[in-house]
Amino acid sequence: MNDPATHAENMKRQQAAQRKRVKAASAPDRGLVLVYTGEGKGKSSSAFGVIARALGWGQQVGVVQFIKGAWKTGERQFFAKFDGQLDWHTMGEGFTWDTQDLERDVANAQAAFAKARGMLESGGYDLLVLDEVNIALRYGYLSETDVIEGLKARSKRTSVILTGRDAKPAICGYADLVSEMRAVKHPFDAGIKAVRGIDF
Repeated sequence: MNDPATHAENMKRQQAAQRKRVKAASAPDRGLVLVYTGEGKGKSSSAFGVIARALGWGQQVGVVQFIKGAWKTGERQFFAKFDGQLDWHTMGEGFTWDTQDLERDVANAQAAFAKARGMLESGGYDLLVLDEVNIALRYGYLSETDVIEGLKARSKRTSVILTGRDAKPAICGYADLVSEMRAVKHPFDAGIKAVRGIDF
């Protein structure tokens, strides 16, 4: 362990380097595109955390959920309290292995993206979350080209978060931020069911 004087000197150097980076950076002239992907748990939960942050600043937020069905979740019940500030659209029918109907899954995903596209272009949102859109792309329910065109057509005001595992390289290439959740350990692998308040 460093002595106090050495520690203070190291922190002073880090502070100076960080201040230099902040001074050189510029404010964005448009909303950002963020991707939360990977095999690990926490992609949608991270997006919901950003929603809470945006709502805390009085911003207007929209959510379009792909794939996920309209089952009761803690986050949906909590965010319902922000009715005038948050528009939430759950447009999937649940896990793809439950629906087992390709045409219906494609139609649902395309309807969800049509809703999202309208919200992207409206200029009415500071943040829009496309929850599990990467799964719709993974299964070919949507095309990468269409999604990227939709992102490019968004209002300059609007930042977008795309969640779901297996994010396509073109989507990651277009994004400003890509975070990958890594699976290290999961209770379901030990036979433990999803827990209310932790998993949903």
